[in-house]
Amino acid sequence: MADLDAAARLTELQAGCTPDDALALFDALPTVRSVDLTGRWTGSELRTGHPMDGLLTASGWYGKQFDSTEDVHPLLFSADGEVFAVEPRKLPVAVADRIPLPVMERVRRALPVLRPVLRTRKPRARLRDVEFRGKVSAAMIYDHLPIIDVFRRVDEDTLLGAMDQRGAEQLYFFVLRRER
Repeated sequence: MADLDAAARLTELQAGCTPDDALALFDALPTVRSVDLTGRWTGSELRTGHPMDGLLTASGWYGKQFDSTEDVHPLLFSADGEVFAVEPRKLPVAVADRIPLPVMERVRRALPVLRPVLRTRKPRARLRDVEFRGKVSAAMIYDHLPIIDVFRRVDEDTLLGAMDQRGAEQLYFFVLRRER
């Protein structure tokens, strides 16, 4: 799929789509190599009706940072204009899909106070090229959670991610845009 077509299709889907729509785009996109992801990326959700839809945005999620294939900060949050890495084990990831949005919004407002408790300076994931749905592409593997985020390239500075969480009934889709 050409970059222009992929970007246009992603823009269409960001207005709302089904899991099958998101999966069709994901499967049609070209792969990306782990070594090509270095940098900080801002994130947004691709709403598909997944139980986690809206939770990352409501929580103050900012994106991800790939310092190298071995040093990844999988969860960046923003509070009071500061972007910081969060220790994933300190978040209720296993039950996130059952947390009401208003609770997550309160958590976001409390981030300035919670920041010292949640923050980590250590990388908590790494990148590997893995086979997923018939293609080998970059994937982020959490150190301590049963989650793998697999990436496909929309264009040079945009990725479509699919979060594959053990026990989840469907993939959770998100978009990453490289900071320049």
